[in-house]
Amino acid sequence: MLVAGAANLLVGAAKAVVGVISGSAALQAEAAHSVADTVTEVFLFIAARRGARGPDSRHPFGYGRETYLWAFLAALATFVAGAGFSIARGIETLFRGEPPDDTSMWVVYGVLAFAFVVEGGSLARGVREARHTAAALSLPPLDYLEDTTDTPVKAVIFEDTAALIGLVLAAVGVSLRHLTGQTAWDGLASIAIGALLVVTAATLARANLSLLVGQTVRPELQAALRGSLESLPGVVSVPVFVAVVIGPGSLMIAAKVHFESASTATDIERAADEAERRLRALSPGVRYVFLDPTPSVPEQAGPPGRTLATDDEEA
Repeated sequence: MLVAGAANLLVGAAKAVVGVISGSAALQAEAAHSVADTVTEVFLFIAARRGARGPDSRHPFGYGRETYLWAFLAALATFVAGAGFSIARGIETLFRGEPPDDTSMWVVYGVLAFAFVVEGGSLARGVREARHTAAALSLPPLDYLEDTTDTPVKAVIFEDTAALIGLVLAAVGVSLRHLTGQTAWDGLASIAIGALLVVTAATLARANLSLLVGQTVRPELQAALRGSLESLPGVVSVPVFVAVVIGPGSLMIAAKVHFESASTATDIERAADEAERRLRALSPGVRYVFLDPTPSVPEQAGPPGRTLATDDEEA
């Protein structure tokens, strides 16, 4: 992540210098985009380090959810540092109508092409890693990216994709400005880049906030985990089942399990051991399993505290 952050900072510096020389709002917006990506990489590095800490006396489930706090801050950095500047710079260009400076256009194109190669390589690496992980989980890559609890991986791919789209928007805006002599195209491209960053930041912020609060697993996995408990010998039903994400790739499962009334303590203990084995076989990320075993009793014929009257009594 630090190497990627350094590369982003270098590319951002080149964009900023050429953007100031050429007066291109779109290229300056892309410079802000690179700075935002650099800050994001720093936050994601902190997230990976702090979220990987194990349990201690004050945090019995570890620090996994702290990952989502830093990833959320990374999304805010993208919004503030990238989107805010890009939109403001684009609006300024539209109203001021700066005269285009075409003396350095080929340098502008060169910087955009170089940045595209760097960002494309980073995206390719992220996609390969995502595909490998998705294949191990027997999931389509897009489904994995949508459902993964490892949001730093999602953030890298989303932001690299946004970076490539932003470079295309900048190239279109600069080219139209060069061909028509109208600076408005450059300003519109800068605003479009800002809007792209708003969407990216909002998507990542929403995903991290949901996981930070305490998100359950995807419905298919939850159904499989619950079904595994319900199929245990001696289990009548599982009226309460909760599978909560406690960190990237880590789950905590709690369930209320109704056993047959004839089940002994030994039967329940054996079923609990088997339950943990089955759940971890379905999802290697299961870290904790808490079961509340209760005997199954016949349903009462009436509300608590009341009995049904016989025919004679009613008479």
